[in-house]
Amino acid sequence: MTGDGRNRPVVAVTGATGTVGRLVAHGLAADGSAEVRLVVRDPGKAVREGLPGHAVAADFGEPEPLREALRGAEAVLLVTGDPLRPEHDENALAAARAAGVRRVVKLSALAVLDAGAQDLLTRWQRDNEERLRASGLDWTLLRPRAFMSNALGWAASVRQEGVVRGLYGSGRNACVDPRDVADAAVRALLDPACAGRTYALTGPEPLSAREQTEVLGDVLGRKLEFVELTEDQAVERWRTRWPEHLVRVLLEGARRQRDGAKAAVADGVREATGRPPRGFADWARAHAEAFGPAV
Repeated sequence: MTGDGRNRPVVAVTGATGTVGRLVAHGLAADGSAEVRLVVRDPGKAVREGLPGHAVAADFGEPEPLREALRGAEAVLLVTGDPLRPEHDENALAAARAAGVRRVVKLSALAVLDAGAQDLLTRWQRDNEERLRASGLDWTLLRPRAFMSNALGWAASVRQEGVVRGLYGSGRNACVDPRDVADAAVRALLDPACAGRTYALTGPEPLSAREQTEVLGDVLGRKLEFVELTEDQAVERWRTRWPEHLVRVLLEGARRQRDGAKAAVADGVREATGRPPRGFADWARAHAEAFGPAV
């Protein structure tokens, strides 16, 4: 088993400053059975944000530094994010093989199982899963539904107006707490018995944006209003934040959610962690401060 002088394995975390990666780093550090290596473009950012572990610089577009960053690691959490750069996963897997990595835990998406999901992002994730399976490395696939933390995008309007705005507010999504995704990742990174398994990660129940707004209001002790957007209004708002190819992904995903494609609940969190998934109210209580005081 590779590791440092204390004979602990090294676990490398890519995307360590992202939503799931940072939680995985903290989870591994709390477990204490592995050395945490943060593979990031900007090690200084990881240090400034107080992430545990040793930060090393690497980029998915630069194979040689990436290979050095992974050298000696037992397992790697692989988090990539650009569907226009399929070579990123190719580079990461090649670097992992060359560096002697045994096991890769890949953050994918539950939409890969939906035959009707043919958007750019989902097709990219399907291809990435196939690359990993064909890599010769031990693999585990984590397939989360949408993150509950997407609701943080409502924080400004909730603070300022007591309003949540969204498209297709009655479409339900079995969204998952990122903490549950991270806990599943920690288990998979540390336990070789998870090799060859896939985990479908959802919350305990499907909720619509209207229902989430009501739950959030109950947690905050405030009456919140949900305002339905038209497709044109939603697209206009998204274009201020995202490139056009991701706007199309968001719109196609919203339509599938409207039609019920994202409402099914799975048992992957329990399978991976031994406990039930957290509900949206649990997530909202943990993040209530982000939504500020009452207007």
